[in-house]
Amino acid sequence: MSSRLEAEHLYKVFGRQPDKAVERLRQGADREELRADGTTAAVIDASFTVEPGQIFVVMGLSGSGKSTLLRMLNGLLEPTAGHVSFDGQNLTALGARELREVRARKISMVFQHFALFPHRSVLENAAYGLAVQGVPRAERDKRAGEALALCGLAGWEESWPDELSGGMQQRVGLARALATDADLLLMDESFSALDPLIRRDMQDQLLELQQRLKKTIVFITHDLNEAMRLGDRIAVMRDGEIVQTGTAEDILLRPANDYVESFIKDVDRSRVLTASAVMDRDVRGDEADCGCESDCETATPDTPFTELCAMSARLTHPVAVLDDKRKLVGVVPRQRLVGFLGDEKAVTRA
Repeated sequence: MSSRLEAEHLYKVFGRQPDKAVERLRQGADREELRADGTTAAVIDASFTVEPGQIFVVMGLSGSGKSTLLRMLNGLLEPTAGHVSFDGQNLTALGARELREVRARKISMVFQHFALFPHRSVLENAAYGLAVQGVPRAERDKRAGEALALCGLAGWEESWPDELSGGMQQRVGLARALATDADLLLMDESFSALDPLIRRDMQDQLLELQQRLKKTIVFITHDLNEAMRLGDRIAVMRDGEIVQTGTAEDILLRPANDYVESFIKDVDRSRVLTASAVMDRDVRGDEADCGCESDCETATPDTPFTELCAMSARLTHPVAVLDDKRKLVGVVPRQRLVGFLGDEKAVTRA
């Protein structure tokens, strides 16, 4: 089972006297004040926890600090202040040699631009992390082959990277991370260089693998729809700070400020929300209380929004939401669906 990742009050400042800059930030100075002095505050007081088996998405526009934050998680960048711990170990306190050992065995990274060796075969690329660990050739080839198969690349082991499409090359990068059996995967805009259809296919692949492997994953993206699709929890960054952390539904329904609200305005909510997010919970009783026959079409709290719309179009009354014990926990009036989508016709189209 994967282990918990914790980031506590992380700062990363570039420029002269970074420690003094951190103190100024703690006392209320803003990013622009430091910039006037030739100092850049890339990450400011970032704290979060990623539970075992979660996909934690960090999203924000270019320059928001998300990639700098990621590089502090595995020690590629040393925090100016704050701590990172994983599996109960304070990574920030490790020496260079110990940190390399952790990166070799516990933490794997999947890069945006594949980072494949052009003169190594697909199998050799997938086995590279194992070679760094000193795993014997036969075992690393076996484990790399298994990882490639998980990523849909069985039969391509002896091919060269330039014989593969962009999506297939990214699958090799993912297989290389999986082959080491690291508990923590760090993914830095790993799908952003791909065409939209291939990108969605890779998202599907990641979600499918996660169902089986239950890794702890930190995924960086600037694409809000990707964040909403992948993230168990999402952190929104702006100007080096995390301005909101929550589930996709939290962020869509309860944006923390005007910035987040403007950021989510173009999201297709019908692809994110479920019955639990939109139902009226002010109900009592069991299935019979929904006011229809016992064989009436009903929803569960996890029923997707689009299915709710389809049910609503077929029913003449609110959709009843039942829990796993067949108890009524909420109802979804048609007007509530209309309110989320903006007009009556949109409910039929959803």
